[in-house]
Amino acid sequence: MPRRNALPLPESLSPLHASVLGTAWLTAYRALFTKSGLRAGETVLVQGATGGMATALIQLGRAAGFEVWATSRSEEGRARAEALGARRSFPPNEPLPRKVPAIIDSIGAESWAHSLSSLARGGRLVTVGGTTGLDVSLNLLPVLADQLTITGSIMGTVKDMDTMIRLIAQAGIEPEIGSVLPMERAAEGFLAMWEGQTHGKTVFTR
Repeated sequence: MPRRNALPLPESLSPLHASVLGTAWLTAYRALFTKSGLRAGETVLVQGATGGMATALIQLGRAAGFEVWATSRSEEGRARAEALGARRSFPPNEPLPRKVPAIIDSIGAESWAHSLSSLARGGRLVTVGGTTGLDVSLNLLPVLADQLTITGSIMGTVKDMDTMIRLIAQAGIEPEIGSVLPMERAAEGFLAMWEGQTHGKTVFTR
């Protein structure tokens, strides 16, 4: 690979935890710090709570001083989100106690309407995936009336990656890893992902 793409690994960050940072964590970092427009102390809703992207958003958001809320289909998922740093957690599509200035959504079709209706005036919806589908309908009236911003985000730059690694090291974040499996058990790991039985990232080793 190009030499410019190699970044030094802080002593406090193990190769195992560093291995999960390249996709979901980098996308989460850019969504939070470049796209959301949030300032410390403001509230962000993370749609979903247990996947690799969601756990990264919760852990990074807490470290940055945001008030993180999250949704999950199960009580176990909501408890895990709060253990990772979410201030509050809710079942999917449940009305929130108040509208929030930013929402980061990797779920897509099933959470789309809830995300739009949960944004405060001038709020920003950052879409980073579509695990339940990518085709959605859009009523323009609330977008116009509440002056909402809808933006997409994916991955990040080498500078983003370097800054994120420094933040993780300085904040003492230990990226959530649900399981570590040998490559020979990859089918088992992918089946668990497909069935929604995982939390955090799954790492395959040789």
